Amino acid sequence: MLWTIAIILLVLWLIGWLGFHILGAAIHILVILAVIFAIIALVRRA
Repeated sequence: MLWTIAIILLVLWLIGWLGFHILGAAIHILVILAVIFAIIALVRRA
């Protein structure tokens, strides 16, 4: 019983760890795209 709980917790931890790394990268990409679009908007306005 304890081994089953330990394996389930380990799998959930790995899913969370990988998910946050992928989500973190996606958030950084979105921030970079927002900055690029803001710069393009400023350049077109000038």
